[in-house]
Amino acid sequence: MTVALGLLTVAIWAYLVFAHGFFWRAREASPIPSPSRWPSVIAVVPARDEAEVVGRSIDSLLAQEYPGDFSIILVDDHSTDGTAEAAGNDPRLAVVSARTLPPGWTGKLWALSEGVRQVAALPELYLFTDADIEHHRTNLAELVARLEGEQRDLVSLMVKLRCKSFAERFLIPPFVFFFALLYPFAWANDKRKSTAAAAGGCVLIRRSAYERIGGYAAIKGALIDDCALAREVKRGGSIWLGLTDRTVSLRAYPRVADIWNMVARTAYTQLHYSPLLLAGTVLGLLVTYLAPPFLVLVGGASVWFGLLSWVAMAAIYVPMLRLYRQSLFWAPLLPVAALVYLAATVDSAWRYWRGRGGEWKGRVQWQGR
Repeated sequence: MTVALGLLTVAIWAYLVFAHGFFWRAREASPIPSPSRWPSVIAVVPARDEAEVVGRSIDSLLAQEYPGDFSIILVDDHSTDGTAEAAGNDPRLAVVSARTLPPGWTGKLWALSEGVRQVAALPELYLFTDADIEHHRTNLAELVARLEGEQRDLVSLMVKLRCKSFAERFLIPPFVFFFALLYPFAWANDKRKSTAAAAGGCVLIRRSAYERIGGYAAIKGALIDDCALAREVKRGGSIWLGLTDRTVSLRAYPRVADIWNMVARTAYTQLHYSPLLLAGTVLGLLVTYLAPPFLVLVGGASVWFGLLSWVAMAAIYVPMLRLYRQSLFWAPLLPVAALVYLAATVDSAWRYWRGRGGEWKGRVQWQGR
């Protein structure tokens, strides 16, 4: 029995290493030459109780070295901590308020839609970015160059997440690793593949593509809104998703519980609220990540299969650790991180069944039931 399990784990990791879009290659894409013209851009930034970080985020947008027309709309989503005042005062920045959240909408998508609604002069491109993102000075120009140079309808960056506390060093690199496994970037960027993904912290989209899909109203109830947006756009166009080491998230996750809650908020949504898919996910994670160290510990004829799978797992995790400048000590501990994410996924289902799914900043998001 253990030998059969060992052979299965080796087959799984052989597939993941060599045939799953090389998802584990964690590196920034090569730069794209500047376009012949620079289209107009408006950044729409939703913000709910972000006074601690919004000033740095807006300052980084105002500092963009972008040759074309560029302005910013901050959407104050009923903040109670002085977010609007903390954003600062600049002629290129407009601060607007979101109307009351209607039924059927998630808070962030409603705020983004409200920002688009209040745009005075329609741009050629929208930059949808979070209030906790600090952009490097050439970020917008590089995104526009890629969108124009590769004739994409949407380009997005998985920004570098904060990785300072013990909890972050333990669980943030695995989070990005698992995201890339679910949505191999090479497949998302391939027009021939159905895989579609984006990272909601930094999305640049053509206004024509946004209007073609019906705007955010088309995905108004989506908790995993970035991937839902990418999916809608890719149905009739082309998208691109990449990693960056220079544009960063200011969001802190000082405790394991903070990262747990981030995952539990949407994990069951990813499984389409299906108990069957949940059971399959639990079984798959156990076999893929927990079986290799288990086989090594129990010994016997299957120990070498378990060791081979565990080594392969650790080896392809190394590029992500290097991107996040973390010790390779964490590489063989990936099964432990997987166990935490497995438990958080089960908790996500439990929260949904209790009517608390998608809870964020005092709101229980609409769950489509």
